Amino acid sequence: MNARTFLINGLVAGLLGGLVAFVVALGVGEPAIEDAIALEESTSASAPTDDHAHAEGEADDGHSHSHDEDAEGITRGQQAGPGLATATVLIGAVLGGLVGIASAFAVGRFGRLSPVATTALVAGAGFVAVVLVPWLQYPPNPPSVGSGDTIGERTALYFGFLAISVLAVVAAVIVARQVLAVRSAWTATIAGGAVYALVVGVAVAVMAPIDEVPDSFPSNVLFEFRVGSLLTQSALWLALGIVLTGLVHRAWAQERADVARREAAAAL
Repeated sequence: MNARTFLINGLVAGLLGGLVAFVVALGVGEPAIEDAIALEESTSASAPTDDHAHAEGEADDGHSHSHDEDAEGITRGQQAGPGLATATVLIGAVLGGLVGIASAFAVGRFGRLSPVATTALVAGAGFVAVVLVPWLQYPPNPPSVGSGDTIGERTALYFGFLAISVLAVVAAVIVARQVLAVRSAWTATIAGGAVYALVVGVAVAVMAPIDEVPDSFPSNVLFEFRVGSLLTQSALWLALGIVLTGLVHRAWAQERADVARREAAAAL
């Protein structure tokens, strides 16, 4: 039960979680993306063009044709198939490795919690801090929503809030451990949760909201896209947590069995 064991188990769990996320994304995420792209294309096709813009388009026809060919280099099917699978598997492996290392560091620092329970706690806290709370503050939008002029600002706000959420979890864990030294585990849990809620609440009140969804955009497509995004990430973290805790349980059981055999041999 060393850091290497946790890292390897985390990578394996992350790879499997990425595969599960890919399947969920195909089922609930891609249909909403297809609808959003179809809306964007229909809007672009119906947009009026003046004679000047048309003349410029004819004069620069060679350049436009070349651009279209470059854009068609990667098809939508490739994006939704091999591209999506590669992305989810790679992200899953990275997250699995990080959760594994964090679990190895956390084992023995939460009172009497076993390595299995500690791993489950780390995975659950990671999902809340990295996925759930940022999703509630800055929910994702379909490809056709949002201005290109504000993409830098929106990206900075999202990742800034994500960093605050993760740091708030770290602060909550530190406070909970200090309280656990003098109080019960229940009291320590409440204290840690209160610290996290306070820090995130202040961030929500201070950081600017993002609302660039036009009133004409179909609410059902927006809802399906956001829910699909949350379900995909939830599937990744759920599969990661279940597989990792199972692997940690197996390694822990093997270690306890080895210790018991060595103690029995020493007693002879």
